[in-house]
Amino acid sequence: MFEFPKDFWWGTSTSSYQVEGDNFYSDWWWWEKERDLEPSGKCCRHYELYKQDFDLAKALNHNAHRFSIEWARIEPKKGFFDLSQIQHYRDVVISLRERNLEPIVTLNHFTLPLWFVKEGGWLNKKAVDYFLHYVERVVEGLSFGVHFWITINEPIVYIYQSYFKGIWPPGERSFLKSIKIYKRLVLAHINSYKLIHRIYKEKNLNPPLVSIAKHLRGFSCLTRNPYHKFIFSFKDYLFNFMMLDDLIRNKSLDFIGVNYYTVEFLPKNSLQLKDIPKNNLGWFIYPEGLYSLLLKLKRYNLDIFILENGISTGDDNQRWSFIEAHLKQIHKAIEKKVRVIGYLYWSLLDNFEWEKGFSPRFGLIEVDYQSFRRTVRRSAKNFSKICKESKL
Repeated sequence: MFEFPKDFWWGTSTSSYQVEGDNFYSDWWWWEKERDLEPSGKCCRHYELYKQDFDLAKALNHNAHRFSIEWARIEPKKGFFDLSQIQHYRDVVISLRERNLEPIVTLNHFTLPLWFVKEGGWLNKKAVDYFLHYVERVVEGLSFGVHFWITINEPIVYIYQSYFKGIWPPGERSFLKSIKIYKRLVLAHINSYKLIHRIYKEKNLNPPLVSIAKHLRGFSCLTRNPYHKFIFSFKDYLFNFMMLDDLIRNKSLDFIGVNYYTVEFLPKNSLQLKDIPKNNLGWFIYPEGLYSLLLKLKRYNLDIFILENGISTGDDNQRWSFIEAHLKQIHKAIEKKVRVIGYLYWSLLDNFEWEKGFSPRFGLIEVDYQSFRRTVRRSAKNFSKICKESKL
């Protein structure tokens, strides 16, 4: 028996572009057409069906839900803030609260308004100011019902995909630009952190909890080669901890938000890897990597919130095994006095997986993309028992 704290947060995560549909003013809407990718289209129609989806989450005994705001909806044109869209997300927060689901709100989950990108995106010297104008409008509108804020989702992943590999918009491949974007995103978070706290103080509200969603990847070296060990140690710092260190130094994290999916091994052709399972995207399934990372995070002496952890698979038994195995590793870390306060599975729904389209299936709830019918998977029901009892 693995017992979790009684006040533990249990639930799922989504992101606006991946579930809402019809995000016409986003850079990704343009990018899909530019690169001839599978179009997101109506997606899951969550923009219309969110109450139905939250009813399912409540029925599955969740007590928290993470979602993101689509900046391009709030500010479809530079300087024009659509109050009807702010009201929509207010209604989303109210709907979650009515169902006793704690809203965890992400302000930027990869996508950007097309006007912002046309002005240079994060390379524009005014980019942080533009972002802060948006943040202020949203936080002013939603602070009544939100305690947890995530400023930016997976900033290192965004930089790598968009400015290093160039497979996400705006399709740049530049090391120097990647460094510039890194600095801008750090500054955007720090200033947003200060702004959010100031707004809550001015409104005489209880202080919010603000963080980023930091994608962490396990790095495991299977050789004794000093060079290989150095390379992996460097990658571990660069990918996992450099930004966290910068934000901690600037006292701009109230907790640490963690997204964890997989691990990278060296050497890649090692015989030791033949028995390690993978998901259908080819990612290694390695729960032990999460445990190791949580122990490393202990040094920051902050609460840790698992904001994403999930698997793309057509085998729902494998999905349940994935969840169970990772929760055991989280429990093991808690026993080592790591302050984990919650676990959100990615994702509530099957959704649009960026350049991979709709074929990956991450959801606890299956979505029929023709009829938009929702079907609760067995793994969701198994997870529901854990959410209800806070024990595995």
